[in-house]
Amino acid sequence: MLRKSLLIVGCGDVGLRVLRFLSAGWRVLALTSSPDRMADLRRAGATPLLGDLDQPLSLARLAGLADRVLMLAPPQGQGTRDLRTRHLLAALARRAAPGHIVYASTSGVYGDAGGEWVDECRSLAPLTDRARRRVDAEQQLRQFGRRFGTGVSVLRVPGIYAWDRPGGHPRERLARGTPVLNREDDVYTNHIHADDLARACVLALMRGGPQRAVNVCDDTDLRMGDYFDLAADLCGLPRPPRISREQARTTLSEVQLSFMSESRRLSNERLKTELGLRLRYPLVVDGLLAGR
Repeated sequence: MLRKSLLIVGCGDVGLRVLRFLSAGWRVLALTSSPDRMADLRRAGATPLLGDLDQPLSLARLAGLADRVLMLAPPQGQGTRDLRTRHLLAALARRAAPGHIVYASTSGVYGDAGGEWVDECRSLAPLTDRARRRVDAEQQLRQFGRRFGTGVSVLRVPGIYAWDRPGGHPRERLARGTPVLNREDDVYTNHIHADDLARACVLALMRGGPQRAVNVCDDTDLRMGDYFDLAADLCGLPRPPRISREQARTTLSEVQLSFMSESRRLSNERLKTELGLRLRYPLVVDGLLAGR
């Protein structure tokens, strides 16, 4: 039986978790721009390939190497167009295109929903250049899929957390004493444990519908301040101070403010019914202390 071949682009924390959840019989290649990471990728079970999404000529060897691609790398840090996805797709188009691409996007493509429930049929309305780059990537991938007959699964991902994810647990923010909004100003936020995201990626590679978007989030229904209060109580740390939105404008960074300007509750019905994911951590209270 032919081995399934997979190219992971952006094999960081989530990519390494994907490697752990893949069943036997996969041949996995992982693109990295850092020679220092090649030994770690080999130990994790992948064949490392040196290349840089910001340097198109370094990607020429990717064409035809794998029948599935998992794109976990973020866009570059500026502009409204995602040049990195453009460079990757140009390289993949040089030979037989992969049969399926899974792209990890962001739930930020929906913009602000005023706390309403949001499913994948909602029109995209990004409010930041960071989210506009993701919309551009999604559009590029769909066009590529239509042109070459490649199935494209878009995973729209909110805040990723895990105890063992570097910089990806609320205890770091709590330790810094970063404030949250007063309840009357607060926004709804969404989450997914890094292990559940990795498992969703594997399922999307195997059974993701062509040209289909899926929200990848857990069942938690919390405002941002309540989430950090819960994390503080579980970790034995002080709850964060509460401030007004007006105070936030003068004390928080532009990036922090952007996350406090969008309120939505994501529906995960497709995640459960189409991908068939049974969440290991359905609520943040189940996952915040897992793996300590």
